[in-house]
Amino acid sequence: MNVLLRRLSVLQFRNHREAELELGMQVNCLTGPNGTGKTNLLDAVHYLAMCKSYFEAQDTHNVLHGEEWFMVKGTMDTPSGNDELSCAVRKGHRKVFTRNHKEYDRLADHVGRYPAVMITPYDGQLVLDGSEVRRRFLDGLIVQFDRAYLDHLMRYNRALAQRNLLLKQHNGPLSRSLAEPWDEQLIAHGEAVHAVRKDFMAVMSPLLLHHYQGITSGPEQVALNYRSELDQAGMREVLDRQWQRDLLAQHTTGGPHKDDLLFTIDDRPLKKFGSQGQQKTFLIALKLAQFDLTAERSGIKPLLLLDDIFDKIDPQRMRHLLRLLGDGRFGQVIITDTDAQRMHKALDGLGLDTRFFHMDHQGITADSPRQAVQNA
Repeated sequence: MNVLLRRLSVLQFRNHREAELELGMQVNCLTGPNGTGKTNLLDAVHYLAMCKSYFEAQDTHNVLHGEEWFMVKGTMDTPSGNDELSCAVRKGHRKVFTRNHKEYDRLADHVGRYPAVMITPYDGQLVLDGSEVRRRFLDGLIVQFDRAYLDHLMRYNRALAQRNLLLKQHNGPLSRSLAEPWDEQLIAHGEAVHAVRKDFMAVMSPLLLHHYQGITSGPEQVALNYRSELDQAGMREVLDRQWQRDLLAQHTTGGPHKDDLLFTIDDRPLKKFGSQGQQKTFLIALKLAQFDLTAERSGIKPLLLLDDIFDKIDPQRMRHLLRLLGDGRFGQVIITDTDAQRMHKALDGLGLDTRFFHMDHQGITADSPRQAVQNA
């Protein structure tokens, strides 16, 4: 099943005062110089899918400079009809997200309804940064098709915050019994989170290897390894063992919030032993594996958002992606690129409904429908 973003509009979002796009069913190309806001429009699409930015943790950082609010709207074409989506953020107020003019009680109820996968040069942080970035990637992937996991994760994080507050604010000796209510929640929800992550990794790793070898045709072997204290002990045992350490640190030092993903190439850490090209290939393969698994588990082909990646990869990697596009592997795709001619040449002959939108500092110009079809 496909869901299609038919219309996207933004007001006072990042560097856009106002912008609107009427999108095609298959491939949509946003071209133009750097600084014209191509990536920002992809991020607006991510807001409609996940209720948050792909890049900015603070919603208010996405408000146009000098303004107090932004709004992102979209029309989603689904098998049951059109859904009108709206996300509004105002400084000093809570975020408001509506579907068909009805506000969600919980943003979590929207996540996964319109799955999306983003591939961007910024994904390099998954290899280079700390474990928190990789956990956030893993959680963001799973919650798009597993509502029960999202509920367990949210409950775990709430209990963790309360336990940490107790550890930090309590003066003098702290009785273990005071932490027991939070411990019981951490045990129940932490073990559920760990079980889903572990099962998920067993499926994800072969898909990663399949795509990596499809891109490179090389001999190297790549893998994902999930590292968790709960592989060796239950959550109750972890909490018991770490209690004195928690008291000294004034926060909870063990549990799923410390888990990590290890990216390997030929059984060695990718960060240390993989070349820049191998790291880029690994990340593209990882995101393609994410796409496949999300489509399989949710029954919906995710929106695929490709941010300026054709400028950052060699022709072999580009051919693999274009082959997948031509095979109809994906649903709706939105691509950004600084070079319109490169995109026209790459997509020529694939037989796809392709539309081009040229962006400059004055606004957005769409190709005529006839031109868009000719370039498909």
